[in-house]
Amino acid sequence: MDKKPIDVDGYIAEFPLEIQKKLNQIRTVIQKNAPDAIEGIAYGMPAYKLHKKPLVYFAGYAKHIGFYATPTGHSAFESQLSQYKQGKGSVQFPLDQPIPLDLIAEIVRFRVSENTL
Repeated sequence: MDKKPIDVDGYIAEFPLEIQKKLNQIRTVIQKNAPDAIEGIAYGMPAYKLHKKPLVYFAGYAKHIGFYATPTGHSAFESQLSQYKQGKGSVQFPLDQPIPLDLIAEIVRFRVSENTL
């Protein structure tokens, strides 16, 4: 059985280089827009907390990157996310399309404002 990663660097390193590049881009966007967030691994994926509350998560898969901004982060950006496959608190960004980094940045800033209230 594969050993679970203990940090985000280890998590990202498990993927092919092209996926690593996209995961690192998302990581950079989160860090830039939530500089006080604490980075770690939760539920087996990169996770960010702010003020001891979950902020966002992301995960790599064979054909997409999952982004999890809790239900509020997704409902607030419903129209912008409508072109992507979604769950209650998740969205899938296909690997064969550009990752919407500006949209991710907006969602992260929104979640920061929620967690700061």
